[in-house]
Amino acid sequence: MLKRLLSAVLIAFAALTVFMGQPALADGDAAAGAKVFSANCAACHAGGGNVVMAKKTLKKEALELYKMNSAEAIITQVTNGKNAMPAFKGRLNPTQIENVAAYVLDKSAKEWK
Repeated sequence: MLKRLLSAVLIAFAALTVFMGQPALADGDAAAGAKVFSANCAACHAGGGNVVMAKKTLKKEALELYKMNSAEAIITQVTNGKNAMPAFKGRLNPTQIENVAAYVLDKSAKEWK
């Protein structure tokens, strides 16, 4: 009986790990995100730069330094804003924000080339 219970718990844990352990909203469409980025973000972040806060770019090294190198972190920043960056919640829908995050991560991995 204990063996069965332990097996059931382990199976449930494995299932939760597989299905719930995936990063939330990490599978955006980078191509669609490029269009949203161009229309909403490029004025301040052209080429992965930052015209307002020069050190806080969208380049890989800066994203890592400021712990913004995950889809979740970028989605939170774009949704809620922070410091000089405005919130885009209400202006962009969650799918658009997810796509922008995918685009930023893709471009930063390619050094914005």
